[in-house]
Amino acid sequence: MRHESRLTATLEPGAPVRRERHAMTAEPLGDTAALVRAAAAPGDATAERASALAAAIGRAAVAGVVDVVPSIDRVTVVYDILRVASQPAFCADLSRAVDTVPASVAPHAGTLHEIAVCYGAEHAPDLDDVCRLHGIGRRLFIELHTAPTYAVQAIGFVPGFPYLGGLSAALATPRRATPRPMVPAGAVGIGAAQTGVYPCATPGGWNIVGRTGAVLFDAAREPAALLRAGDRVRFVESTAAELAAALVPALAPSAPAAAGAAIEIVRPGLATSIQDLGRPGFRAMGVPLCGAADTIAMRVANLIVGNPESSAGIECTLLGPDLRFECDAVVALAGAEFAALPSCRPVRIAAGTVLALGHARRGCRGYLAIAGGVTVPPRLGSRSTYVPARLGGATGLALTAGDRVPIPAGVATIRGAWSLAPDHDAFAAPCVLRVIPGTHAEDCGRAAWNTSWRVSSRADRMGIRLEGQPLPGGRADMVSAAVLPGTIQLPPDGRPIILLADAQTIGGYPVVGQVIAADLPRAAQLRPGDVVQWRQVSLDEAHAAYREQAAWLAAVRESLAGRVCWRT
Repeated sequence: MRHESRLTATLEPGAPVRRERHAMTAEPLGDTAALVRAAAAPGDATAERASALAAAIGRAAVAGVVDVVPSIDRVTVVYDILRVASQPAFCADLSRAVDTVPASVAPHAGTLHEIAVCYGAEHAPDLDDVCRLHGIGRRLFIELHTAPTYAVQAIGFVPGFPYLGGLSAALATPRRATPRPMVPAGAVGIGAAQTGVYPCATPGGWNIVGRTGAVLFDAAREPAALLRAGDRVRFVESTAAELAAALVPALAPSAPAAAGAAIEIVRPGLATSIQDLGRPGFRAMGVPLCGAADTIAMRVANLIVGNPESSAGIECTLLGPDLRFECDAVVALAGAEFAALPSCRPVRIAAGTVLALGHARRGCRGYLAIAGGVTVPPRLGSRSTYVPARLGGATGLALTAGDRVPIPAGVATIRGAWSLAPDHDAFAAPCVLRVIPGTHAEDCGRAAWNTSWRVSSRADRMGIRLEGQPLPGGRADMVSAAVLPGTIQLPPDGRPIILLADAQTIGGYPVVGQVIAADLPRAAQLRPGDVVQWRQVSLDEAHAAYREQAAWLAAVRESLAGRVCWRT
């Protein structure tokens, strides 16, 4: 398989760089982010300017910034609500930071990569449809797709996914009306005027026209992402035999042998995984936040057993696991309610006990914290499991029978008999989620706010697909831009998707709104069949709700201090 890399200069020696500046302003994006738009420019200059804006924001060290996400024509800046005085003040700080960026920037002298692609029918399920749409044959399609030298305009969606500019206008094709539930790693797709490569198996809405064996993301590699913004890509046609040779079966990493105490997975339940509070700071290379879908439940469970709130625990979804404890432990369950274990109180588990959680009676996701925390090695700053990239956790995958989850051996002391009252309002029906209108809310009219939605069976850690009367306004020709947990996307079929913790970092569908940060834990507890309604709120209301939630958590933190003491 060809995959050659060589440095190429993209700016002539001595070429002038314009230094005049354009006034730039930051604008709100939901209640936890702001965006700065890059001025439109010919060719790839807009994307290059977006990268320069992102770099300027990083250098400015603006207070409250959690993540900076450059995309094709804008920069999205995620912030911590509790660390900014107000969003207008935060946006003003961003505007001052980007005002230092000249109107034109020197192009990035990136690396040129040749990536072999097989366009055979087995690996290109949408190629014939694309050809019919444009009235061309397969051979002409391949010639047109392999002719350009593409520019990597942004990295996002999933780790290492390149958004490539330079696609022939003759091949521009709207995204699929309904995204595929799963696209294989290495799939080459076309979405509107862009082409790209899926680095890992994931849901996807682009038209699949080929497949490559190139490894675009490997967390064990430095750098983990093969491509970066400013690089160039050429596709080279390969045969099915060459692809088969390149597609060496990816072996699931084996769980490291737990040298000390551990919890054995007897039965894994449904989508049981190791999670903590996530890995912020890596969205620029397509790595999502990850972490517990319901961060409040994760924090509360940890507080009950005396752990730091960021400690890793076990996320259990709908059907909990059977767990054999190899040593004495103190655990706590928060979030979804399971009959086998009382919620929101410390419980002693004796060595040799098999804890069978069974089915969740209320809610979707429960969080089992163990005193001392789960001690798998951190990857990219977190122990959270992110299955599409096989990142974090014990093996990079959901837990399976026979896995051993390491925990530290120690002694926990519980002072008195007590419990924390569960929040039963978290499961009230119907579920009313507070939403800040998005950039395309007006396209939907009042229907978005007057509809009762039902959660479909197609719901996971990436997002929740809703069923109901389709909304108008779903388009398939959008320029891809950053999205966040809580973003409500509208695919062309008009059925909204609420993004969750493992959601992509960049998306290409219209945004109806943003579920406010304070309500994301409630969204994470939705089960298939639950009824959901949206209620429009202002930015000030969203921030007030988040601060109220933070104050409640602070009170819980204070009330539980010292009630469980754990020592090795």
